Amino acid sequence: MLLATGLLLTGCGVAGGNAETADKAGSVPGDRASTSSNTGNTGTGNDTVSVDTEAQKAQETQEVIPQDIPGLGRSTRAEIPSETTQAVVVTGTDEDSSDSSLQVYERDPVAGWTPVTDPWPAHNAKRGWTEDHSQGDLRSPIGVFTLTDAGGLFDDPGTKLTYDQGPAFTASGDGFDGEPLEGSFDYVVAINYNRVPGTTPLDWTRPLGMEKGGGIWIHVDHDGPTQACVSIHRDRMRELLLLLDPEKRPVVVMGDAESLSR
Repeated sequence: MLLATGLLLTGCGVAGGNAETADKAGSVPGDRASTSSNTGNTGTGNDTVSVDTEAQKAQETQEVIPQDIPGLGRSTRAEIPSETTQAVVVTGTDEDSSDSSLQVYERDPVAGWTPVTDPWPAHNAKRGWTEDHSQGDLRSPIGVFTLTDAGGLFDDPGTKLTYDQGPAFTASGDGFDGEPLEGSFDYVVAINYNRVPGTTPLDWTRPLGMEKGGGIWIHVDHDGPTQACVSIHRDRMRELLLLLDPEKRPVVVMGDAESLSR
């Protein structure tokens, strides 16, 4: 129970494009070169060139341009592991805002990244975002982090992630806007920021040191800003748990829109 309280104080809110295709290259083949009727020839050099051109055009196929995730700049895209084919993108409206949106994308080897959900309303930390998160700064860390472990007060809804269920996920108290926090941890996904992947979200190990914070989750929204977590509506949280697949090496890409565009 002390562990759950610690997480509440560090990580979560407590008062205090479809692929586009290119046009087919080339156009409809034109007429073949004709021969003079009085020469008696059945073919010429021009005939050979025309036949070769027609054959080349017939073999050309429609080119598919792999799509990137909208809004992500080169530096952000480079942080996504090459083996990752599932990305949860959390985009903050402003560096100092607690309002954001969450959308899930998957990568096809040919078509590239395509959305598999609509954008969902979300909250992040009360003071917005930071590239140098520290405990108690009331900002969510910017970056790309793996997603390997889940849990909650409620039973496993059927996620493919490792799931830890138990009463330690009970949330209590009020948020920054006076809203009740009860139910916030009914479902959670641990964000692998300053934690050991492959452990329960309740694990308190902090490889970067306690001063760098931790216990940062995606969890059920309580209609207000968080300490550092990302929160979405309960139904969307359940949907996210059912979507996440460890075989797709899922990551969360999170930050304000300007930072993610770099």
